Amino acid sequence: MSDRPHAGPERPASPLVERTGIEIVPESDRTARPRDLFWPWFAANVSVFGMSYGSFVLGFGISFWQATLVSVIGIVVSFLLCGLIAIAGKRGSAPTMVLSRAAFGVHGQKVPGIVSWLTSIGWETFLAIMAVLATATVISRLGGDGDSVLLKIAATVIVAALIVTASVLGYHTIMKLQSVLTWITGAVTILYIVLAIPHIDLGAVLALPSGTIGQVVGALVMVMTGFGLGWINIAADWSRYQRRTASDGAIVAWNTIGGSVAPVLLVVFGLLLGGSDPALAEGIAADPIGALETLLPVWVLVPFLLTAVLALVSGAVLGIYSSGLTLLSLGIRIPRPSAAAIDGLILTFGTVWVVFWAQDFLGPFQSFLITLGVPLASWAGILIADILRRRRDYDEDALFDPRGRYGAWDWTSIGTLVVASIVGWGFVVNGFAEDAAWNNWQGYLLGIVGGREGDWAYANLGVFFALVLSFLVTWFARAGRIRQQEAS
Repeated sequence: MSDRPHAGPERPASPLVERTGIEIVPESDRTARPRDLFWPWFAANVSVFGMSYGSFVLGFGISFWQATLVSVIGIVVSFLLCGLIAIAGKRGSAPTMVLSRAAFGVHGQKVPGIVSWLTSIGWETFLAIMAVLATATVISRLGGDGDSVLLKIAATVIVAALIVTASVLGYHTIMKLQSVLTWITGAVTILYIVLAIPHIDLGAVLALPSGTIGQVVGALVMVMTGFGLGWINIAADWSRYQRRTASDGAIVAWNTIGGSVAPVLLVVFGLLLGGSDPALAEGIAADPIGALETLLPVWVLVPFLLTAVLALVSGAVLGIYSSGLTLLSLGIRIPRPSAAAIDGLILTFGTVWVVFWAQDFLGPFQSFLITLGVPLASWAGILIADILRRRRDYDEDALFDPRGRYGAWDWTSIGTLVVASIVGWGFVVNGFAEDAAWNNWQGYLLGIVGGREGDWAYANLGVFFALVLSFLVTWFARAGRIRQQEAS
C-alpha cells in the first residue's frame, strides 16, 4: 500500500505558510531558477564563525600555504557534492530523504533517515547554543552581566523563536529571509575584516612550519565535514522547487558558488588571524565567537553580536526546516509546519539544557555528532553514485509505494552503508576522549596506518573511506539495478 501523502487538487501556495510536506511539489509551484539557490547557501555560510576554522585548520600543525590549499579544496569540493545531490531535487521535486528511497527502498531509507534526522537536530541545536553563548560573551564585554540567568533566558527565547518561526513558515519565507540576511551579515562581516586587518602579522603567518601528509589530509577532511558535508543530507530540499527544464550544471554551479564563496574568504582570513597570534588561536578553540570579538572596538560589538547571532540562526533555520521533512519521511503523518515545530521544540529544550544545566555537555555532544558523520558520508556516497547513474526523472508514485519499481528494501545499499560505516569508524578517533570516554571504541583499524599516535590518527580517514567506498560499490554493484528501474 502506498504511503504517498494526499496532496489534493493543485492550489496556489500560501503566501505565509508553506503547506507542502514530503509530497511531490505541484508543477505550478516549480518556478525557482538555479541562481535562486545562491541565497540560502550563501546566507547560511557567511558567518564570522567561519573564521574560527582558520585556527582549527592550523591546529593540525600545517603551514599557511598548506592550510590555504586544503581550505579552498575542502570547501569547494564539499559544496560541489551538495550540488550533485541537489540535482535529485530538480528531477524528483521531493525532499532529499524521500528521493533517497530510490537507492535504499521505500522502507530501507528509514535506516539512513534516522541518522540524518539525529544529525540535523544535533548540529542545529549546536548552532543555537553558540548563538546564546555568543550573546552572553558580548554582553559581558559591553559591561553587562553575561552570566545573568535572565539574559540567557531572553537570548534563548529570541534565538529559538526566530528559528522555529521561520522553519514553520517554510520554504518561501526562508528564501526571502535568506536573501535579506545575506546583505546584512555580509556587510558587517566585511566591516569586521577591515577592523581586524591590523592584527595580522604576515611574518609570523609565513613562518609557520609545514606539516606531514597525514596532517594535511586530516585538515582537509575536517574542512569538508565542517562545511559542505555538514549540509549534504538536506541539499535537495532547496532545489525541489526548480523548474523541470533547469540545467543540472547550473544547479550544481549555483549550489557550489553560494555555499563556497563566503567560507573560502572567511577561512583564509581566519588563517591569517590565527597564524598571527597563537593566543587568539587557542582562545578560538575554547570560545570561537568570544575570541574573535576581542579584536573589535566597543562601538562595533552590537552589530557584531547581531550579525553573529543572525548568521547562526540562518544556518539553524535551514537545518530545522529540513529535519522536519526528514521526520515526515520516516512515516510520521502530521502537517509539515507541525513537524518543523516539533523539531524546533527539541532544539529549544536541548539549548536550555546545555546553557543552564549541562555546560560540559558540548564535548560529548560533538563527539556523538562526529560519529554520526561516518554513516552520513557513506549515505552520501551511495546517493551521489545513484544520481549520477540515472538518466531519467524519478517515478513519483514509486517513491511512496514499496511495491513500486524502487521496492521496499534495497539490501545492496543497506549492506554497503553498514560495511562502510564499520570500516569508517575503524579509522576515526574520538576527539573528546576525556569528556566522552564512552566513545573511545572507535579507531580499531588505525594500526594499519601507524596506530593511535601516528600522523594519520587524527586525519579522520574514516569519513573519506566511507564516502569513497560507498560511491565505488554503488557505482558498479547497482548499475544493473538502476537500469532495470528506469526501464520498467
